[in-house]
Amino acid sequence: MKRRSRHLVDPELLPLLDLWPPMNLSAETLEEMRARELPAMPIDPAVLEATEIEVRRIPGPEGAPKVALYIYRPRRRNGPMGCIFHIHGGGYVVGDAAFGEPAHRGIAAGLGCAVVSVDYRLAPETVFPGAIEDCYAGLSWLFANAETLDVDASRIGVMGESAGGGLAAALALLTRDRGEHKLAFQHLVYPMLDDRTCTREDPNPHAGEFIWTPESNHFGWSSLIGGEPGADHVSPYAAAARAESLAGLPPAFIATAALDLFVDEDMDYARRLIRAGVPTELHVYPGAYHGFDSFADAPVSRQARADSLAALRRNLSVKAGSNAY
Repeated sequence: MKRRSRHLVDPELLPLLDLWPPMNLSAETLEEMRARELPAMPIDPAVLEATEIEVRRIPGPEGAPKVALYIYRPRRRNGPMGCIFHIHGGGYVVGDAAFGEPAHRGIAAGLGCAVVSVDYRLAPETVFPGAIEDCYAGLSWLFANAETLDVDASRIGVMGESAGGGLAAALALLTRDRGEHKLAFQHLVYPMLDDRTCTREDPNPHAGEFIWTPESNHFGWSSLIGGEPGADHVSPYAAAARAESLAGLPPAFIATAALDLFVDEDMDYARRLIRAGVPTELHVYPGAYHGFDSFADAPVSRQARADSLAALRRNLSVKAGSNAY
């Protein structure tokens, strides 16, 4: 099959693309995808020595199972530190928090912060609002136990990639609306924000050909919401792009890729955040596709990782509500 957008891919990203086995997520392929073992990233021995991990199982939403939190902290701490509440990706249907250990140890060591990663329940076994309520339960526990963890409760932000980015955006909305906690920032990496991308009459002709396809997107969204994407009743706490108002949200960092299926919805969300008065930083990386920053070492991948770390470093130093960006 001729690939219509291959000529737009950054040449240094092509080798990874050629190695990546094409597969669309579906009910038939879900178990195979869950069983597939991705190569584990190595952990620098110095980073391993400089950080510690604790796994806590905390009370979940009412009537639901306990939620596992993976807590990473520097071994040497000088008073309360900022904290990233991380939500993993996987189209809402695959993935787990444990896989992020190499990256999270590296962030904790490099930025001198805590990272708390939540193991939320997956769809389609658990439909909305199961995942977002698991995330909120974990976030609430973090705020309640911030002092014990040596965390500065005024410097807690949310972060996620892909579906995790969608959940992070939705969690920022839910936190704003419930009014129990105040987030310092939201850090969204090619976030999965809008179920209506599945039903658009004028889809982007160059987006979504690689890695995360329209077919996988339809399966992920229908699994999460328990019905057809694009329906009128979808909650903004499932699809953050559905929110009528983005005012009052914490400062946002959004990074996406020009060939990513989510590029249009991500840019539109950034535009709406800016119009709502939310300090927003947007990066769109040319020639890049979904996941380009995670598994490749091309210059554009290194640049994306550097931009992300710089934004995290800056935002972790700012207290919630200060509007300094």
